[in-house]
Amino acid sequence: MDKKVAQWICSAAADTAQCGTEWPFTSNDVWADNPQYTEKSPWHTMTVEETFTKLGLGADHKMMGLSSSEAASRLAKYGPNKMTEKVKVTIWQRIWHQINNVLVYVLITVAAVSVVQAVITTGQNRLTSIIQVCLIVGVITLNTCIGIYQEGNAEKAADALKSMLSSDARVIRDGKEIMIPAEQLVPGDICLLGLGDKIPSDLRLVTVSNMATGEAALTGEAVPIDKEIGAIALKGVTYPEQVPLGDRKNMAYSATLVAQGCGVGVAISTGDFTQIGTINRLVISIEKIKTDVLKQIDMISKWLFIIICTLSLATFLIAFFYSNTYKRQVLNSIVIALICAVAMVPEGLEAIVTLTYSYAVKIMASHNAIVRALPAVETLGSVTVICSDKTGTLTQNIMSLTAFVTSNARYKNNVDASDRVPVNFVRDDSYLSERAQMSFEKSGDKILADGPNSGERRRGHDPSNHFTVDELPTPGPSAGAVSASDFPFKNGASPTKEWIQAALSCGVLCSKCVLGEDGGRAGEIGNPTELSILRASYFSGIDIEELKNDSPIVAEVPFSSDYKFMATVHEPTALDKAPAGKYLAYVKGAPDRMVKLCKNQAKGGVIGDDNLEEINEAYWLEQIAILSSHGLRVLGLCRAFVDKSSVKVGAQLGQEFVNGRPEGKWLTMVGLCAIMDPPRPECVQAIKEAHSAGVRVAMITGDHKDTATAIGLLLGIVDEKYSEAVTGAELDVMSDEELIKCCQLHNVFARASPQNKIRIVRALQADGEVIGMTGDGVNDAPALKAANVGVAMGKEGTDVAREASDMILADDNFATIVYAVKQGRVVWDNLRKVLLVNTPINNAQGLSVLFGMLVQLPNTPITGIQILYSNFICAVTLGFVTAIEPAEDGIMSVPPRRVGKRLIGRYLLLRIFIGTVMLTGAVVSSAKVVELSPRYADLDFTEKMFKIRATAFNVLDFGAISVMMSARFSYLSSFHPRVFKGNKAALASCAIVTVLQVFFTYCPGINTVIFQMKGMDGFGWMLTIVWMVLIFLVMEIEKAIRRALKARGADTDDREVGEVELPGPEHMKLPKGASRLNLQELISCQYYRFEDIVLT
Repeated sequence: MDKKVAQWICSAAADTAQCGTEWPFTSNDVWADNPQYTEKSPWHTMTVEETFTKLGLGADHKMMGLSSSEAASRLAKYGPNKMTEKVKVTIWQRIWHQINNVLVYVLITVAAVSVVQAVITTGQNRLTSIIQVCLIVGVITLNTCIGIYQEGNAEKAADALKSMLSSDARVIRDGKEIMIPAEQLVPGDICLLGLGDKIPSDLRLVTVSNMATGEAALTGEAVPIDKEIGAIALKGVTYPEQVPLGDRKNMAYSATLVAQGCGVGVAISTGDFTQIGTINRLVISIEKIKTDVLKQIDMISKWLFIIICTLSLATFLIAFFYSNTYKRQVLNSIVIALICAVAMVPEGLEAIVTLTYSYAVKIMASHNAIVRALPAVETLGSVTVICSDKTGTLTQNIMSLTAFVTSNARYKNNVDASDRVPVNFVRDDSYLSERAQMSFEKSGDKILADGPNSGERRRGHDPSNHFTVDELPTPGPSAGAVSASDFPFKNGASPTKEWIQAALSCGVLCSKCVLGEDGGRAGEIGNPTELSILRASYFSGIDIEELKNDSPIVAEVPFSSDYKFMATVHEPTALDKAPAGKYLAYVKGAPDRMVKLCKNQAKGGVIGDDNLEEINEAYWLEQIAILSSHGLRVLGLCRAFVDKSSVKVGAQLGQEFVNGRPEGKWLTMVGLCAIMDPPRPECVQAIKEAHSAGVRVAMITGDHKDTATAIGLLLGIVDEKYSEAVTGAELDVMSDEELIKCCQLHNVFARASPQNKIRIVRALQADGEVIGMTGDGVNDAPALKAANVGVAMGKEGTDVAREASDMILADDNFATIVYAVKQGRVVWDNLRKVLLVNTPINNAQGLSVLFGMLVQLPNTPITGIQILYSNFICAVTLGFVTAIEPAEDGIMSVPPRRVGKRLIGRYLLLRIFIGTVMLTGAVVSSAKVVELSPRYADLDFTEKMFKIRATAFNVLDFGAISVMMSARFSYLSSFHPRVFKGNKAALASCAIVTVLQVFFTYCPGINTVIFQMKGMDGFGWMLTIVWMVLIFLVMEIEKAIRRALKARGADTDDREVGEVELPGPEHMKLPKGASRLNLQELISCQYYRFEDIVLT
């Protein structure tokens, strides 16, 4: 690493310290002083001899290995081969984190004063104080337990990484082969590898014997990577770091497995300096942060603390100087002030927020979205861009035959069909009949390079196309044009089962593949491209096993990537119309090679000598170009008869049987199979819904450019605005500013590596976007962490990806992400509804005490225990109703909310104010009416206070029911039958509150001793009902006015104003030189949510 980059890292660390975050490995850290950090080299570009020299090893080192003394010296120098562990939070730290809150301090103060009051008073006052202390302690304990239980397990991702490491290593020391604990492995050790071994550290291979390693979890390659020992040349890249891990075939990486063969390697990196160790550093260095809602609730709590202190002081002064009952009584005035404080502290708010999240998590889980971190639910609602993988997420992950082209027609296959009928095929001559729009001007070579029939290695999953095209000429669009014909079926008609069987029999019989159960993937064996033909035949009603039994293989030419075809010789059936003494040969292969070997073509795909015609090479080559331009894999199906005397039964024939025959061209072209991994049907609608919600969908795939573009067109991701795909190679050479602009103009990123993925995330974030990112491999963990919401695959994903994510898709389906975004919006709306219900209740309780003193009530209209009860019963029942309210109509037809949008905006604040005024007025006025009513004039002080408090208590809680019923709908009127539908908990909660109110009001002992009230008469219930109706009417009138304002275009949702100042895009700059990033070279520096990355 050069000094300039080191200086940049130190500078970034200093900047990070100023931001109040932690830099995981600074220049003063032990990590930065480790020689593995300062002596890092591009090992894959070096020869074995250069590697030994760089490591300070002798020429005979391969045979002798390190000496015991040298190994001990290197262990002291480089450190043990283990990854850094994150310091775990203790239970006491977790408890302190939960109670370190200003509102909790208020409750603790009230509890302390209540303890003093319990000590110095006697009788009922002492009992009341004890009960109040117990309730407050119970509230604090419950909230603390809920908070600790719901805290994320950040260390699990690192634990999952550690579980992947090898526990021991087979090395050569002092010229002898020995087993040592993997932690004792040091750079320079010679490691011996065999089939099934887990590689103990990053190795530069020095000897291989048919060796391949499974690196899917690390590199994304689904098949084992063949290994070699030569230095890797820099082809198409400028820097050694730009060579993808999967292309570094002379390297073996820690925690991957030897899938075949054996080899010998020299350790070049251990512990934190391996590829898996680098990912571990990223995972453990990213600190858990609070989302907007949690930050705003903290801010609301601080404002509430100021308001509570102010009103409590005002209450004390009024009680001490103005009240007739408590004038000049210090302790009693303090108690009254603290009752006001208890009343306004939202004890149940944190619990109900957690319950809101938890309920949303439960709902999402029932729809296959498993949320691991509760705050991610809220973040989902503000996602503006979803970056999704293609294979298996947007597509079905099943290669399917989508079209079959004959000499004069095109047949479209319904890849989503579940019935086994021939009508799944329909002749549609307009289907894929022209080159894709982006390929009109392309040459044949360019179409080939951008499409799936190229021999270029795929960056990502499923490199399964063996039948790649070598050369594709560039005939004009009209080349080889054929005249329209209704033979053998009219356009729009479906072919017969017999025709389909004859046309596709080559693909079925010339194959060693085994179709999965019921035509699916379960139990299938073989190449996905070939299996697609078997699957199409199966769903057309053809009995695959019966066909194979009726026409057994006599001899075969095995497939080879050298000649790119496979041939089998069969006993013909009656349907094959074979001449006497003839076998039927099927040849299936790369379409360009098949065309060159064909003499004839089957007219309309109908077999038999009567339907043979001279092949139109220009036509077939143009069809290959057309299909390739749409991102389809193309396979040619051919047949011919051969003399039985020329083939020995059971023979393994050579390639000359096909391409070395004396007659030259001898095959008959039956048709071309167009194959793709089709989109999930539900994803098309899900993407439409996302677009209507203002959420942009981007696709990041390792697949070819034209394939990705074609899928993007089918899904609706590619349109006039985002018309083209961009490749990973193009991204690699872009500067940071160019990349940001590129991400504004493209929705499809093809042939992208994990390195590209994390750069795309940061570029979008730098442009102010809120990102949801999908991933499945170990190499995706940093991108999942960097995204605002990391989404891991549940079926195909690794444990590391799942542990690094915020959400897991149990079905690997993109539509599930869109559903989760919808639920994230519901959570935001419901949190606002919770505040609309709970805040006026808390405010009214405290203000009722204050204004009760101002209007000279003989005592507080409600007691501390009544207040604590109301707080909790309203939060658990009425508040929870709004917390689980289903989505309102139109929630996915509005843009995402802005990051930093205030939870309590102007109009919500107005509604809270109206609710507070109405509830406070109801409680105080009803209490004053009871005090002044002649019907209670003969009661003594205690009895009258019991009546006042019973009425005030019921007016408050029944008035809260009115607020809740109105708050259930943001705009829609609650004067409608809908109020009785959609949320069964609404009526249930009203019933629960009513039953409890009646019980506590009339139950002897409980009402007088604990709640200090007595049963109400008809007059008290009349006041309760009148105020309940009035509160409901006023809340609904305000809603009607707001509906009218919204209809006139007013910003009643506070979308344009009321933004909380939070770090924004100016703090999310990409580091200079990020265009040359490589995954193993990443170090995290956290700014707010987003971690800058640098080249080490």
